[in-house]
Amino acid sequence: MTAIKDIMTIDAPRIDLGVPAGARVVVAMSGGVDSSVTAALAKLSGYDVVGVTLQLYDHGVAIQKKGACCAGQDIHDARRVAEAMGFPHYVLDYESRFTDAVMNDFADTYLAGATPIPCVRCNEQVKFKDLLETARDLGGEAMATGHYIRRVEGANGPELHRAHDAAKDQSYFLFSTTRAQLEYLRFPLGDLPKEEVRRIAGELGLAVADKPDSQDICFVPEGKYASVVERLRPGAAAPGDIVHVDGTIMGRHPGVIHYTVGQRRGLGVATGDPLYVVRLDPAKKQVIVGPREALLIERVRLKEVTWLGDGDGEAAARAGTRLAVKVRSTRPPKEASLVWDNGWAVDLAEPEEGVAPGQACVFYSPDAAQTRVLGGGWIAGTRAAA
Repeated sequence: MTAIKDIMTIDAPRIDLGVPAGARVVVAMSGGVDSSVTAALAKLSGYDVVGVTLQLYDHGVAIQKKGACCAGQDIHDARRVAEAMGFPHYVLDYESRFTDAVMNDFADTYLAGATPIPCVRCNEQVKFKDLLETARDLGGEAMATGHYIRRVEGANGPELHRAHDAAKDQSYFLFSTTRAQLEYLRFPLGDLPKEEVRRIAGELGLAVADKPDSQDICFVPEGKYASVVERLRPGAAAPGDIVHVDGTIMGRHPGVIHYTVGQRRGLGVATGDPLYVVRLDPAKKQVIVGPREALLIERVRLKEVTWLGDGDGEAAARAGTRLAVKVRSTRPPKEASLVWDNGWAVDLAEPEEGVAPGQACVFYSPDAAQTRVLGGGWIAGTRAAA
């Protein structure tokens, strides 16, 4: 490992976090390469770095799995990085907060027939809320994270923009960041490609330089969502009918928690044409299926909307403001209009498939680059294309 006395000779960029030289910066460290390099760059750039790692979940409630963040090995890795770079590191027990705000929401959202995004809830309710306040208590003048997103100073204050590395961009998962939070947060990796981040980690001799990225939800072993829901809510899942959109009963299912909108495989019904999950009705215990064209959605109704654009968001909606939106993290932004339908809603210029309640609809600027994040909301309901 690189000796501390040699650290200042490392070929790594110095970063400007917009606070005075020597100011205390609290870095949220998950134990992965991204947050580790964020902390290292802040240290190399002359800031008084304090690393903080959250212990997020009880391994007795959710099974620990290899590659999960904020688990035992990751806490150890974060501590090793802090020791190598010469800054203090603290581990905070956030298990109860994480359980209440993220895991219980995850289970209840599935039981309600929606498809949750726990990573957004974690950022929203834990990392950018509770941890941010802890960072202030520690005397931090800013809090830095390893997220791939950019904070840009605009004419009306800091703006949120998509990352330089489009393949790693995490803007979809950070749409609920508020203006007040954005004033305090910093994202040093937003302008760097992932390859450069790993190179810096290697130059510094950090033990996490080759550590694989976490791919799945941290508390869900092997992607088995239903088993986690059943463990958190024993007996809540109940069998019911699989019903075609024309009203025909096609078969039985073991519980709506085993299905998501847009799903084709594993339906357990035989038919000559492909069928997809069109919607879920937990009150009637029904999984509604139909042909692919039945998935097309033209209007998306939203709740818990965050507006990061200029001016008043509700006024922008009532004016039918044009923007671009993502309704899935893996899809590029598509042309749409913000509208008011007894609340926030979005009209898609072209109908999209598999728009699921519980997911996010994230707003982007309508210009050619579509880089600025204008906010977003949780999908509460949809209207099928005519």
